[in-house]
Amino acid sequence: MEPIEFNFGEYHFSTDRNKMDIPAIHDFLSNHSGWSNGIPIEKVELSIQNSLSFGVFHHHLQIGFARIISDFATIAYLGDVYLLDEYRGKGISKKLMDFIMSHPNLQGLRRWILLTTTADWLYEKYGFKKIPDPEIYMELHDPNVYKNKQL
Repeated sequence: MEPIEFNFGEYHFSTDRNKMDIPAIHDFLSNHSGWSNGIPIEKVELSIQNSLSFGVFHHHLQIGFARIISDFATIAYLGDVYLLDEYRGKGISKKLMDFIMSHPNLQGLRRWILLTTTADWLYEKYGFKKIPDPEIYMELHDPNVYKNKQL
């Protein structure tokens, strides 16, 4: 898949996996995200290798990130979305979501999945809704996986 890139003012957006700043992404996910605290850098690297990644950069500094896990035919999972605090409120999150939702390989999917405890207002603008039939949803979830197991 060819990388896609564009600029929004002084911010650069890219799907080029080679431009992702793995240590910066790891630092945020491991120390500041709340959803993947303690994740080893090797797991972050592997997740990026096996996903469609979206990076946001300001003067070559990675300030935001998101990734999609998908079969590119029927389903996509949006995860690990973040924007550093000092860059919020500038329309960058909306541009990131526009970039993701308009990606040519993510069109015509039957289902998008997102798990979030924050920014519902942003995702709702893109059609995300609370699960209407939660009784059909099942999961196997280990929130302590990075604490309890040797990886």
